[in-house]
Amino acid sequence: MNRILIIAPNWIGDAVMSQPLLASLKAIYPHSQIDVLASTWVAPIYRACTEVHQVIEARLEHKQLQWSTRKQLAKQLELNLYNACFVLPNSLKSALIPWLANIPLRIGYRGEMRFGLINFALDNPSKTNRPPMVNHYLALSNAMDYSQDMDTNQSASPQLNISPKAKQSVSTKLQAAGIYTKLIYVLCPGAEYGVSKRWPTEHFTTLAQQLILNQPEAHVILLGSKGDQVLGEDIQTKAGHAQQIHNWCGNTSLDEAIALIGMSTALVSNDSGLMHIGAALKVPQVAIFGSSDPQHTPPLSDKAQVIWLNLPCSPCHKRECPLGHLKCLKDIFPATVLSTIQKQT
Repeated sequence: MNRILIIAPNWIGDAVMSQPLLASLKAIYPHSQIDVLASTWVAPIYRACTEVHQVIEARLEHKQLQWSTRKQLAKQLELNLYNACFVLPNSLKSALIPWLANIPLRIGYRGEMRFGLINFALDNPSKTNRPPMVNHYLALSNAMDYSQDMDTNQSASPQLNISPKAKQSVSTKLQAAGIYTKLIYVLCPGAEYGVSKRWPTEHFTTLAQQLILNQPEAHVILLGSKGDQVLGEDIQTKAGHAQQIHNWCGNTSLDEAIALIGMSTALVSNDSGLMHIGAALKVPQVAIFGSSDPQHTPPLSDKAQVIWLNLPCSPCHKRECPLGHLKCLKDIFPATVLSTIQKQT
């Protein structure tokens, strides 16, 4: 195959976990050109993948059909004469563009009534026996090899690269904020899914204070989306140390966030897209899990340490604690996280 199109997932973490698929396809088809159609939200992830020739950004909204937009995109993509398309989301609408673009091989998992739109479909694993997401995507690379069965146990660790432009942009921001030390801890208090994935802000506050008290030359940067700005403000205000604790939530692009995490001493996050970025950059990190399952979406790095209490009610996969106590996160204490960081660094 000379030209391959990837329809990207819509979540940052899922996008990171799809990188081993790209690497596998490049190994199988070394002379192929791999392009990725991605929303503006996840496009920076694919710009950090060396296997990608071109990232085609599309303003496709979540849960919106946008029929005319998809038709227009398909018309443009048809000119590229792709041999195959790997459709990573399970939705019907994600399979429309490659079908409209007349791409002959359209590969993905069965889902949401898209028979015919996907003409080479794999069975989705059961919800009770799901492989890690990285393996789920990676299995697609063998989809057209009739000589072997699908190996859902195959595994690989995602790898991202920091662009020089983003690194320079972050260096400029650090200087503007008066941060000249290389001792930078990045804390990510947000998680798009909901409260049941977020370690309490009071715990993040205590951790930030302890990091500064233990290492007075250190700086702590709070990182996240615009939706996390309030969380960052709460932590920054309550923690004090105004010259050393910085709320950058909503004030960096994703390209810059990738660069900052890659430059950090250590990363502490919830189960989030930024967690997977940290793992792909192989920085020391502590990943805090509550309602989600670290067997399904772990940070794939030997420098990552997961903290999960594995309570009888976990993983519930709910956006809010159905029992109202959120013990799965509240009972992970800052001292435990601090000790884990110290062992990691």
